[in-house]
Amino acid sequence: MPTIQSFFDPTTFTVSHVVSDRTTSRAAIIDSVLDYDPKSGRTSHASANRLIDYLTVHGLQLDWLLETHAHADHLSASAYLKEKLGGRVAIGRPICEVQTAFRKIFNSNAQDCTGADFDHLLDDGELLRIGDLEVRVMQTPGHTPACLTFVIGDDAFIGDTLFMPDYGSARCDFPGGDAATLYRSIRRILALPAKTRLHLCHDYQPAGREPFWVSSVSEQREKNIHVHDGIDEAGFISMREARDLTLAMPVLILPAVQVNIRAGKLPAPEDNGVSYLKIPINLL
Repeated sequence: MPTIQSFFDPTTFTVSHVVSDRTTSRAAIIDSVLDYDPKSGRTSHASANRLIDYLTVHGLQLDWLLETHAHADHLSASAYLKEKLGGRVAIGRPICEVQTAFRKIFNSNAQDCTGADFDHLLDDGELLRIGDLEVRVMQTPGHTPACLTFVIGDDAFIGDTLFMPDYGSARCDFPGGDAATLYRSIRRILALPAKTRLHLCHDYQPAGREPFWVSSVSEQREKNIHVHDGIDEAGFISMREARDLTLAMPVLILPAVQVNIRAGKLPAPEDNGVSYLKIPINLL
């Protein structure tokens, strides 16, 4: 059974998870956060340093930096954490599709589209190890083409695919997103044993309630406002596509995607030693 310690970032409503094997003291970090101020363009490391402090205090060695997808609402700290702690950065193999789509959006001929920025590209059904723990990879696309779920015994880390039951499901209007695909991915997750704990990547605290980030298959099947048992694919698609038309773009989508499709690496500095992000005008 894994030891799981989760960290909530209230600025981006993101949950990062440290999963460790108590027998071997090996660990993985899932969905880390690099702090970024969109007003000044400055990065900082308070969120990532909380993870470093936890691993240090508990004597854990980092094997993996796992991304459930290329996030649009926060920047990944994987590159920073790899520099500080080691480990390998991994994401779903369809990240190449995401890189290709955003290479066009950012008109970036320098953007690699082979996934080479990552240390390892994950396939459906692949098995990883965190010490003596076995991690099974499930491709669960729909929100993005590269979305993954990581299953470790009775625990599953599902990224943005589902939120707490009172908030529903992920949007599907980013490049490569698809509501029908998301519905099928959700049903695949909800076919896991009813007792499976579902660890989320975000909680947006509807009505200002306290943040929660652990649900279960049984709870989601009974209570999820978008996709509880009895909601068919056509009904879900109609709801999801109509809802997506009402949603604004995430505040950090433009800086975040540029960094996250490069495994958390900032753009190379220019001749003045400064890194720059590109902002397309009137495109999204």
